[in-house]
Amino acid sequence: MDIFEHIDQEEKRDDVPDFSPGDTVKLLIKSGDSSRRAQPFEGIVISRRGSGSQETFTVRKISHGVGVERTFPVHSPSLEKIEVLKRGDVNRAKLFYLRERKGKKARVREKRGPRPLQGEELSEEPAGSAEEIEESAAVTEEAEETGAEPAEDSE
Repeated sequence: MDIFEHIDQEEKRDDVPDFSPGDTVKLLIKSGDSSRRAQPFEGIVISRRGSGSQETFTVRKISHGVGVERTFPVHSPSLEKIEVLKRGDVNRAKLFYLRERKGKKARVREKRGPRPLQGEELSEEPAGSAEEIEESAAVTEEAEETGAEPAEDSE
């Protein structure tokens, strides 16, 4: 590892959640020298660029009818916390088209799937072993052939 990679690793934060364009995030920004109160900034991530300690992301929100965009370094010490509120279901890496849209047309679909939000765990229980799945499928097929209802296992 050369000196640049070593410095890059030292500058990175380890508490950055997994987020991507389309996600709604809430940022707590330290204001100035006083770390008494952090300013919240909540909006949709419209782009993420760069890599390593130089990586940045842009967040867009509507404040009093005016669109506000701010670009933050991912590993900035002035960001106290990054919290992912919603996962967006988008098909692009850059969502600059949201700049021209207003109201309901500027909404982003929420992703439905197994990727949990920060601090959450998957609530789905594992389906079981492969043998159990095959056995239940065989019982269902057998019941369909005979026209009978499959028997429920009593646990």
